Amino acid sequence: MAEHKEETGFRKSLNLIDSTAIVAGSMIGSGIFIVSAEMSRNLGSPGWLLVAWIITGVMTIAAALSYGELASMMPHAGGQYVYLREAFNPFSGFLYGWTFFLVIQSGTIAAVGMAFAKFSGVLFPWFSESNILLNLGFIKINTVHLLAICSILLLTVNNLVGIRNGKWVQNIFTALKVLMLIVFIILGLFFTRSAVAVQANSAVFWRPQSLSGDALSGWSLIAAIGVAMVGSLFSSDAWNNITFAAGEVKNPKRNIPLSLALGVIIVTIMFLLANFAYLNTLPLRGVENGTTVFEKGMQFATNDRLGSATIFVLFGSMASILMAAFIVISTFGCNNGLILSGARVYYAMAKDKLFFRQVGELNKFGVPGKALVIQAVWASLLCLSGTYSNLLDYVVFAVLIFYVLTIAGIFRLRKLKPDIERPYKAFGYPVVPAIYMALAVLIMVILLIYRPGYTWPGLIIVLTGIPVYFVWQHFSGGKTTIRE
Repeated sequence: MAEHKEETGFRKSLNLIDSTAIVAGSMIGSGIFIVSAEMSRNLGSPGWLLVAWIITGVMTIAAALSYGELASMMPHAGGQYVYLREAFNPFSGFLYGWTFFLVIQSGTIAAVGMAFAKFSGVLFPWFSESNILLNLGFIKINTVHLLAICSILLLTVNNLVGIRNGKWVQNIFTALKVLMLIVFIILGLFFTRSAVAVQANSAVFWRPQSLSGDALSGWSLIAAIGVAMVGSLFSSDAWNNITFAAGEVKNPKRNIPLSLALGVIIVTIMFLLANFAYLNTLPLRGVENGTTVFEKGMQFATNDRLGSATIFVLFGSMASILMAAFIVISTFGCNNGLILSGARVYYAMAKDKLFFRQVGELNKFGVPGKALVIQAVWASLLCLSGTYSNLLDYVVFAVLIFYVLTIAGIFRLRKLKPDIERPYKAFGYPVVPAIYMALAVLIMVILLIYRPGYTWPGLIIVLTGIPVYFVWQHFSGGKTTIRE
């Protein structure tokens, strides 16, 4: 079927399946196979590990169902940036867009690209951080850097020649990794089951403890859950990426809210089942210096690679190769969704005169070509900097701030614009959106208290956008141009 143009030049090419593939494909990367190890060290209890994942799932689903109202009201390129701009003011929208470009999206693209390259090194050892191609003194460029940057550039070029190319890569890789994740879950639940591991986990199922052996209860348990959820929240993030590409979705007032709900629910269920697979195969508590996969347990799985540890029972030393292949496919597809959608935010900002003017232009294929290029350049520089993982740790706090503000925007817009068309209304309003906001604020308070080294840098990154906003205001003639 031919693509349909709208007045802006964007081409309506994404149907419900395509949109759901962007949601699910952007969520599933490498995190689900790694972060539960750190979460296990924080909680020391199978039951509370699952509770942390369930709370994460509830929060993510609640946020997605809430965002659906905003998406149906404002189905424009830019998504969350537009929602903040309309609910509050251009300044709040800019702070989000600035942080999004500086760290949230570009940093995630860099991190996913590096994960792709590092796991490719398991399959092809030439790609190794010890294989230095160029030593400049202040930076050493190795073959992992080279492959990560090449993968980002390849996906960028593919998306430069039209949304159809981007969506087909997304659909194919999302289908592959969903299928492979289902196979992994089946193996973990039915073929790698260890009666000894199940018994060990049952004995301490609701007995949380720190690594030092101290029992956790009351506030210490709540704090431990909040800290642990940094991993699960990050792994479950990027679900909102479809809203950025709203200008290219067919029947967006229906398909964006529906794809948000479908994609998030599907992935949340699979993530929870993956954790059941881990607990069915490995004891959660382990010994740091253990000599076997079983002795190390979930807490001390080698390099936190729980996926490999889980299927080691069936495939032995081949497990690491099989999981590496899976993660290579998963991260490649994940980055395609991030690259495709992220550029639309910078395009929307440029249209409002809050980013480089040329970024607000579409190329002959109907995509924001310059936005894609500038995103690729910055993400590649972050790969070389080696700071992308730290930046992502810092930005979890900032991401939560913007999610809370955006959902607060639903309440604000209900008062400011009560008569505007709302094809979809937030599920369970006002209770469900309020629950998300309350839980997110609680986690932010916990992180401020127990992880200040992560939270304050994230807040500083956001605040650096304040002077930049006024500089942009000055050079754009003193005011932004807000599109209807």
